[in-house]
Amino acid sequence: MADRARAHKLADRIRVIVAETLERRVKDPRLGFVTVTDTRVTGDLHDATVFYTVYGDETERAETAVALDSVKGLLRSEVGRQTGVRFTPTLTFVADAVPENAARIDDLLRRARESDAEVARSAAGASFAGDADPYKAPNGDAAAPGAGPGAAADDEDASE
Repeated sequence: MADRARAHKLADRIRVIVAETLERRVKDPRLGFVTVTDTRVTGDLHDATVFYTVYGDETERAETAVALDSVKGLLRSEVGRQTGVRFTPTLTFVADAVPENAARIDDLLRRARESDAEVARSAAGASFAGDADPYKAPNGDAAAPGAGPGAAADDEDASE
């Protein structure tokens, strides 16, 4: 349990260090619109996976991946200097799929809303296939709306 907490704490610290170093020290123009979204560290604290997003098209994403790979050594040394751990984790950069997943979910929700609206339009002019109230009271007596078949029996018990 303590190892997992230590890994989470180190991952959070690495995320901050990498983001600040990219913003302040690295002057590569290919890293203009990079956002570090998450970091995960293995249980033995030897490997760190840094997730990032890039604003732009596919070519800009590819250029950013190359640029991050080229500054990996600088970032790792900065992580080692600022964290003070005995073994500085190796850094692996992975493009985060969150924006694409969010766009897909938005598209699915839009389609569901359109489908619901279509169903509502077709149901607007519809009528019941049978009687308006298919639940009849026993002995042909009309019961109160929402009363089930046992409602008449309950009324007889109450009058006794």
